[in-house]
Amino acid sequence: QVQLVESGGGLVQAGGSLRLSCSASGRIFNNMGWYRQAPGKQRELVAKITTVGTIVYADSVKGRFTISRDSAKNTVYLDMHSLKPEDTGVYYCHESFGPWGQGTQVTVSS
Repeated sequence: QVQLVESGGGLVQAGGSLRLSCSASGRIFNNMGWYRQAPGKQRELVAKITTVGTIVYADSVKGRFTISRDSAKNTVYLDMHSLKPEDTGVYYCHESFGPWGQGTQVTVSS
């Protein structure tokens, strides 16, 4: 189990872009995923990447978001483009079987 710290959130206008980073305290050996939780809604999977590089996206973000990793830096990224107001929420990076952290707030204005 490693410690994860999310960063990169902020306020952006619709159509804009943000890059979220998830820095791990050590090597990542399990599947990694980005999740988000909008106000009044349940937390949902946005994208995940497995240990062998398999990637899946939520239908709502396909073609707009990209998950990637830099193994040398023990970091996972979420590149978000063409952001929409419905993308607003707290974004969490999560390792399988690991704890949930504070997340990073993403707010998209219309």
